[in-house]
Amino acid sequence: MEGMSRRRRSGVSAFGVVVTLLLVIFVIIQRQPNRSNRPIAVAPTRGGSHRYRSTERPHRRENGRESEGIRMPSESCDALGVTCSSKYFLPWQEPVDRTCTFRVRNSYPMPDPGCTPGGVDPSVTAETLRDPDWRTGCVRNCQTSEAEKHVAYRWYNIRKPRANSGDNQVCELDHLVPLELGGADGMGNIWPECGPNRAALDQRYFKMKDHVENYLADMVKAGRIPLGDAQRGIAADWTQYLPAANRYCAASGRC
Repeated sequence: MEGMSRRRRSGVSAFGVVVTLLLVIFVIIQRQPNRSNRPIAVAPTRGGSHRYRSTERPHRRENGRESEGIRMPSESCDALGVTCSSKYFLPWQEPVDRTCTFRVRNSYPMPDPGCTPGGVDPSVTAETLRDPDWRTGCVRNCQTSEAEKHVAYRWYNIRKPRANSGDNQVCELDHLVPLELGGADGMGNIWPECGPNRAALDQRYFKMKDHVENYLADMVKAGRIPLGDAQRGIAADWTQYLPAANRYCAASGRC
């Protein structure tokens, strides 16, 4: 009987040790930081205004390359008072697929004003553009992701090119009012600017429009053109500035 009693006590003691160890492990696990609770970027409503941060920062789109996800405004944008918002020049709602048509001005394509009226981020001012800390990268893809922007191909009944980078780039999902002029990142400011396919890369339409964007940005920063005039002018007809932009680019080497 005495031996059985000792065995029972030994078994109870071992059980207690196991329970104690399990409790210790449970407490340690609970005290570990939960990595799944990091802030999650939530896609904003098109045309709205948002100010938020995320620990996740997708790569921005540069030179036709694509990034996934919405990019949150960076701390540099916060310091400048820049938010992610869109204000369009005309009332806007998302178009139905294959209902948008291009216009032609001075032999260059223009977007459908009903589908792409153009718009601005009201928080970006001329003073913002002159600030040495200003970078368009902090608001690029801040309201609509690169993947979301691709819907514009369907609106304009264009098949998205399979190979669309480097010398083979024939289309650009373009901000009608460019980010460097305080353009909006919402879909009412996005259109597919494509062609001409057989021209050299630097002669394609989106490259020619880059000349206008650089020219107008420099004119605004220099105080020669009011920001609002440049924004509305490029949205109404970007080709009207092309002759002056080409001369400026040739003289300055900015393009």
